[in-house]
Amino acid sequence: MAEPDAETREVELEELLVRPGTYFNPQTEVVVVVDDSTSIDQEIFDMEEYEGVDWVRISDDVPVDEDALDTTLQRFQTSKPGALGADVSDDDEPIGADLDDEEPPPPVIEEAPE
Repeated sequence: MAEPDAETREVELEELLVRPGTYFNPQTEVVVVVDDSTSIDQEIFDMEEYEGVDWVRISDDVPVDEDALDTTLQRFQTSKPGALGADVSDDDEPIGADLDDEEPPPPVIEEAPE
């Protein structure tokens, strides 16, 4: 799937609600995933309780594959010029990955004042 350019990445709330994708609000740091592949029996919403309602919260659970979401967010972050890790390819180790391989520096021993 082709990545959208910067102009098409910025969306209005009304568009976000009808266009499947993963969205992030930099002011609130909230991620919204819009998925239109699922269907719910519409007879449930024919009840008087839901008459005129635009949105119904189905659950407080967040049934999102966290690993896939992390990968998507990381891909976006590294694609931005000037972003931390933007020049890191997928083959490179993450920043700090080699720190475990290095020996710690020798301890500093301070002499007690006489």
